[in-house]
Amino acid sequence: MLPLPDAAARDYDVVRRVIGFISGNAKAQPSLDTIAGHVGMEPMALQRLFTRWAGLTPKTFLQAVTLDHAKRLLDESASVLDAAIETGLSGPARLHDLFVTHEAMTPGAYKARGAGLTVRWGAHQTPFGTAVVFVTERGLAGVAFADRDVGEVLDDYHCRWPEAAFVEDAAATAPVAARVFDPARWAADRPLRIVLIGTDFEVRVWERLLTIPFGRAATYSDVAAGIGRPSASRAVGAAVGRNPISFVVPCHRVLGKGGDLTGYRWGLTRKRAMLGWETGLAARS
Repeated sequence: MLPLPDAAARDYDVVRRVIGFISGNAKAQPSLDTIAGHVGMEPMALQRLFTRWAGLTPKTFLQAVTLDHAKRLLDESASVLDAAIETGLSGPARLHDLFVTHEAMTPGAYKARGAGLTVRWGAHQTPFGTAVVFVTERGLAGVAFADRDVGEVLDDYHCRWPEAAFVEDAAATAPVAARVFDPARWAADRPLRIVLIGTDFEVRVWERLLTIPFGRAATYSDVAAGIGRPSASRAVGAAVGRNPISFVVPCHRVLGKGGDLTGYRWGLTRKRAMLGWETGLAARS
């Protein structure tokens, strides 16, 4: 079992509590002083910590995490998603200015449960807490979040690919983590290659998630319609929950029919954080 660094865990706990407080009190538009008082910090110290963690001030984040915001994301996405469905958009997809190219493991390779595959992994600090990043010779294969213990994440990925060889190698995963979470490193001429390892149905769902534009959202029924299975929303939800490459394959952009955040494997606080972070970046670009 691998515990997280104490300082990183403390910082993330503060930010988690701030996001929870902002989300629960958005209508009251709490001031920075009020937010800081809730977590027992000086206002400017909190602002520095939160901005370093999220890339946004608490005030900017407050503007982005309400339910109304989620509903607006859906409203603004409708025409984009309709066009994507009509044209059958698939394959390489754009994640804001970061271009993601992908390939899927063959059904035979997936059934082999990772036999012959070497997976290198490392834990890294990101705007959304500690991320465990998994890479193979084909590209990025996993991004997961660890709130308390990295061992829980490793157990999950061992279960996914039990025949693979897992090697701790933070030096190999650090450059990938930096590219994923640092917008300054997103560039069209240096595509990030990912490899999707799952069932045929799961891969189709994950490929569909890649078509949801940065700063926008889709519903589970949108995704189901987009893969030609309009009655399979429940199965789509299960596949979304098993997405192995969080954030890059943007399962956080999938909302309930009315704009509800609904469940998220890595916690609704983190989902709010991702949507707010993306909205803030889109507004500044």
